[in-house]
Amino acid sequence: MTEQANLFEQAPADGESLTLSTFAERAYLDYAISVVKGRALPDVTDGQKPVQRRILYAMNELGLNATAKPRKSAAVVGDVLGKLHPHGDQSVYDALVRMAQDFSLRYPLIDGQGNFGSRDGDGAAAMRYTEARLTPISKLLMEEIDMGTVDFQPNYDGSTEEPKTLPARLPFVLLNGASGIAVGLATEIPSHNLREVAKAAVALIRNPKLTHEDLMAFIPGPDFPGGGQIITPTATIAEIYRVGRGSLKVRANWKIEDMARGQWQAVVTELPPGVSTQKVLEEIEELTNPKVKLGKKSLTPEQLAQKQGILALLDAVRDESGRDAPVRLVFEPKSKNQDQNEFMQTLLVQTSLETSASINLVMIGGDGRPRQKGLGDILREWIDFRFETITRRTRFRLQKVDDRIHILEGREAVLLNIDKVIKIIRESDEPKPALINAFKLSDRQAEDILEIRLRQLARLEAIKITQELTALRGERSTLQDLLDNPSSMKRLLIKEIEGDEKQFGDDRRTVIEEAEKAVIEFKIVDEAVTVIISQKGWVRARTGHGHDTGQFTFKAGDALYGAFECRTVDNLLAFGSNGRIYSVSVSALPNARGDGLPITSLVELSSGSSLLHYYAGAADTAMLLASDAGYGFSAKIGDMLSRVKGGKAFVTLDEGDLPLTPRPLPANASAVACLSEKGRLLVFGLDELKTLASGGRGVILMELEKGEKLLAAQAITQKGVLVSGIGRGGKAQEVSLSAVALGPHIGKRARKGKALESKLKANTLAAL
Repeated sequence: MTEQANLFEQAPADGESLTLSTFAERAYLDYAISVVKGRALPDVTDGQKPVQRRILYAMNELGLNATAKPRKSAAVVGDVLGKLHPHGDQSVYDALVRMAQDFSLRYPLIDGQGNFGSRDGDGAAAMRYTEARLTPISKLLMEEIDMGTVDFQPNYDGSTEEPKTLPARLPFVLLNGASGIAVGLATEIPSHNLREVAKAAVALIRNPKLTHEDLMAFIPGPDFPGGGQIITPTATIAEIYRVGRGSLKVRANWKIEDMARGQWQAVVTELPPGVSTQKVLEEIEELTNPKVKLGKKSLTPEQLAQKQGILALLDAVRDESGRDAPVRLVFEPKSKNQDQNEFMQTLLVQTSLETSASINLVMIGGDGRPRQKGLGDILREWIDFRFETITRRTRFRLQKVDDRIHILEGREAVLLNIDKVIKIIRESDEPKPALINAFKLSDRQAEDILEIRLRQLARLEAIKITQELTALRGERSTLQDLLDNPSSMKRLLIKEIEGDEKQFGDDRRTVIEEAEKAVIEFKIVDEAVTVIISQKGWVRARTGHGHDTGQFTFKAGDALYGAFECRTVDNLLAFGSNGRIYSVSVSALPNARGDGLPITSLVELSSGSSLLHYYAGAADTAMLLASDAGYGFSAKIGDMLSRVKGGKAFVTLDEGDLPLTPRPLPANASAVACLSEKGRLLVFGLDELKTLASGGRGVILMELEKGEKLLAAQAITQKGVLVSGIGRGGKAQEVSLSAVALGPHIGKRARKGKALESKLKANTLAAL
């Protein structure tokens, strides 16, 4: 099925009607299958996508093997378009270019002459300027194409035929990998080392019961064209290859070069996959000369900190890559006294010198269905395909040998009676039946005798015929043994794989060595600090504790929200109206010389939400979190922290619900007091409160009437609670309730509690 399948073939016959939804579903399904099988995914048998397979087949038909003179890429593309691939010429040329790039494919299949692009993102020259031919290793895909090894199918217009797959002598789906996005499916198969894959295949042929761990001993992981170092633990890599999906951490390879007078420089010689020297240089430029983000008036504190950090370490960076060194990126430190490990750790964190490489082993299986496969599944399916290929090749050759033996036996039969043959041909009206009757020949043998020229007939040599027959009968015996004896077939397959490994195998380029992910450790001086937050969300930090809050100044129309005495190693939390909690390190807050910064410039607030509450404290501080819907739970500040500026979804809220002011849980707290909108107070034991380290909705703190909201929830001690609200005359008023006075309000969690005796219109609580 081609991508542009005729969707109108879905129309029902005999006037039967179809709903538009059913028609659209069928049409889209056809399109999806077309994209999945006809464009985006490689086949487990030969590792090629359809466009790649068609390019290789067309070049083979044009005679562009490794020893041929290269031809213009435009001629190749034109031949592919005209006979096999009914799509745009640029898509075909792009595929051809990638197959020729040694930095894209571990084992390039096309030998390109001219400019075929660079790892820095430079595009290839136009197809009219470049030339191409097949590489020597491509014969492993094409050598047996004319030996009856694979099925052929009509091309898009039925004018010729194309192979459904190529008779790959090695599992190229692993050797060169693939990358593609289909409809509902995507694939990301890394490249692997030929020598390792071949040894694993041979071992699996000898012992089909090999475990996944046994195979991983042969293939420890990917082998990228550009080298690099995989730092993911081997156990994690093995699990990724077992399920067929995951992500690896890959970093660049570098060395330290010593120079005169104690100076040194770091030189990167290999990069992770998908990373170029140009990309790293652009990242360094962005760090040292950052641009103001969209919607901001100035650089963010994070950008300024990164700029200062990189400028304090790095003096210069140069790209010295060239013909002798495909990758040579030189980093000069600011001072020769800098710690070399810290220098490289900073570069790894701030740039793509350390990055992630995705693995998603999705491909078209031997049954024609797209599926995610593990390493063992891939190798076993390819081995089954290879056994079938050799079987078909053997039968094809056996048929040729049998036909030749049959012909030679006919010639041998008439060898000593050539004069009689000539006489029969000359005198008989029907020479074929006469020859058949005279020499007991078959129709095919008689036809061969009649087709031989007279001078050839006269020169038939008994010795040559006998020698050829002996050789062919020996070959026939060998071929028949292959078909009859599975062990003989297995030995041949192993011999061929080992021969190809010896000819094309090379050493591993990518080092697999476990290491910790690079991180920058900022050394923060642990000292006392007071975090000052205004009602409009402006934040600053003042050194020391015990400040007079009445001395704090704010912008016009703004006032104090809270002053939290903590340490520089602590964190500030901002609680959003949507239940998300945003965290900022206290050490990253601006000093108190001015009005500070709006906290919204330090976090990335979700659309449609706002910040309602704030709190700053140590990571081990336990907090009581509640919503006005009457639910609540406890958690530590450390549980709420997030590395991303977008915060962490922590408090589950229904539509219309809002989080209440978070309250710390004192070490000597013994109960929780809850105040409802209608002035009811409930006190229950702290042991009834649930702790949720991962956040959530929590448990019901207090039963509320329909439409009623919870006003406050506060952990209290034996001293009692302070209730604040509005008294007579609209004046603010506070009522203290001792432990004895709280007696009538004590009950079990999730009860309604009891109304306050005071006429006070309560609005909040505080512990005494």
